[in-house]
Amino acid sequence: MPLGLYVSVPFCRTKCTYCNFASEVFSRAVFQRYVDHVCCAIARASETAEQMGGRLDPVVDSVYLGGGTPTMLDVSQLQQLFVTISQNFQVLPEAEITVECAPGTLASEMIAALQSCGVNRVSLGVQSLVDAEAASVGRLHKRTTVIDEVARLRSAGICNINIDLIAGLPHQTVESWQISLQEATFCRVPHSSVYMLEVDEDSRLGRELIAGGTKYHAHFVPDDDLTTDLYLSACEQLEADGVRQYEISNFARDGYESRHNLKYWTRQPYLGFGVDAHSMLPAGRQIKTDAEGVGYGENAGTESRRFASGGVRFSTADSLDGYLGNQPLKRTEISAQSALEETLFLGLRLTQGVDLRELSAEFGQQAVLEVQETITELVQAGMLSLERAVIRLTERGRLLSNEVFERFIQVEHEAI
Repeated sequence: MPLGLYVSVPFCRTKCTYCNFASEVFSRAVFQRYVDHVCCAIARASETAEQMGGRLDPVVDSVYLGGGTPTMLDVSQLQQLFVTISQNFQVLPEAEITVECAPGTLASEMIAALQSCGVNRVSLGVQSLVDAEAASVGRLHKRTTVIDEVARLRSAGICNINIDLIAGLPHQTVESWQISLQEATFCRVPHSSVYMLEVDEDSRLGRELIAGGTKYHAHFVPDDDLTTDLYLSACEQLEADGVRQYEISNFARDGYESRHNLKYWTRQPYLGFGVDAHSMLPAGRQIKTDAEGVGYGENAGTESRRFASGGVRFSTADSLDGYLGNQPLKRTEISAQSALEETLFLGLRLTQGVDLRELSAEFGQQAVLEVQETITELVQAGMLSLERAVIRLTERGRLLSNEVFERFIQVEHEAI
């Protein structure tokens, strides 16, 4: 099963007020040190996988540079990352190679560098195509910047383009949201991601909303009902334009679904490098861990019979200082019980849903019986549909998806 590679580039021109990712504004003086550190980690990938108790296949069919803003790097630094990947992994000719870009960072030399590195997919962090809305949350681009860069990417032969939009930004109205949707439709990009604004303590805007304050235009954030309506209108209009929903927040024309992100949702192996990067590999040999789950040695063990029923996760430090200071990786073994939970709540994110017959074949009939009562209750509550042994989120279920997922996790924990 080919591997997906993720490289985190945590550098931004500005920190958007809604952002809860491990990214910040840093001096360019640290960029080269960071790239060198990531390249060393890529070169040690096989050794790291063995230390973590994972089995690494060097064949790669997706590469994803995210952040942050990878195009904040110099061209030479971007090239260094891709050369190091090609030297240590077998990247298939048909691999999907994605780079996240902030509009306004795609100068001609950067687009040429993306071409030379084999990039065939670009994800633009647009969020809004209404200039006042974008500015209110710290975005630096204009609508015309987005349109121009989409055109120049296409001229360079990079036609697989995604546009991110957020429903629920400050000052957003039904009318302004229509402008963003219409402009995105006008661009004819084959993929769109539509997120509802997250309100949590991990972003400045989220903290201000929780506190009931007015900083960061928090008092102009639409209420939950309006945000929901905006999301639903996007689903309807993108579908009408042939950009079909295949995941809660993702929409694509046929053949343009994000192959890298599908690895996460279908539990395929992936390997992450850089700040706050996560990995999941099939289990190899078992290893000893200390009290915090940090691996420190190996024990004789056996190969996992099947990836879906076992494996290992590990992640890097979630701060730049911790990462550059070689903070130990955090490691978690994936039990069959955890794998079942993940298969349910990740699979339900997809519009294709979860086939209970496949679930039974993978985890055993008893595992399905243990969640059957919960499935029945969620169907009766209108959050799931059940047809020919396939469960899917309904429209209501998508809007309350976290509640649905929690039900399965609770059932599984109670069964332990």
